[in-house]
Amino acid sequence: MATSTATRPVAVIGAGTMGSGIAQVFAAAGRQVYLGDRDEASLKRGVASIGKSLDRLVKKGTLDAPAREQVLGRIRSATQGLPLAECVLAVEAVPERLDLKKAVLQELDRALPPDAILATNTSSISITELAAVTSRPERVIGMHFMNPVPLMPLVEVVRGLETSDETVRITVEEATALGKTPVVVQDRPGFVSNRVLLPMINEAVFALQEGVATREAIDTVMKLGMNHPIGPLALADLIGLDVCLDILEVLHRGFGDDKYRPCPLWRTMVAAGRLGRKTGRGFYEYSDS
Repeated sequence: MATSTATRPVAVIGAGTMGSGIAQVFAAAGRQVYLGDRDEASLKRGVASIGKSLDRLVKKGTLDAPAREQVLGRIRSATQGLPLAECVLAVEAVPERLDLKKAVLQELDRALPPDAILATNTSSISITELAAVTSRPERVIGMHFMNPVPLMPLVEVVRGLETSDETVRITVEEATALGKTPVVVQDRPGFVSNRVLLPMINEAVFALQEGVATREAIDTVMKLGMNHPIGPLALADLIGLDVCLDILEVLHRGFGDDKYRPCPLWRTMVAAGRLGRKTGRGFYEYSDS
């Protein structure tokens, strides 16, 4: 791969909360971004979300109106026909389903130039397994951004079994150029962030299910006693209860250890459609969804 990639476009596939945020930070860093999603409605929501996010920055005074328009002008969105052959990097940010991610990565593998890096924003799925369905496993890597992407400084750079040193180096450089702090971790279930975070949230859900305390009390204990900025139940609502359950399932299967067993209340909530902020109701109720 060429040593300089900073002038070449990047692609982001999946225009949901994470994908739109990733597209925004690349565009804000001066990159041409191709944002793709098969669903036109999702794509429109994603682009609108970027506009609203930039509006908030303008209102705060951290971005001026001309800069806002420049950022938006660097994002080209479409459901098909994006010029992926120009891209040096593609970030897959579709929902956390193994079959879907494999299918998207295979499509990108066929469309991208041979020197391009295939990155996945998966929060828990094996990079090695995803890379194995492509013709370039040495160029497949995890770029696990945190939500909300424009505000959170961390990117977990996840190295699969076949990921090359050069791919790691370039990915670290790409993340740094976005103003993020990249941390290289190995390909294990949940990586570092969710391997530590989700069991903590899961215990909070068990405590709620068992009637140990109210939702407010549980979150207050963790905020005031452990200095967490947000309680675990409110954080689950922000992440999405379905996403949390998916990650716990990956941890449980990957380690075969019942300490990662999801609390039954997760399944009840997800079955009821109470997924958190995105549906207006999770462990708490929201009127701004």
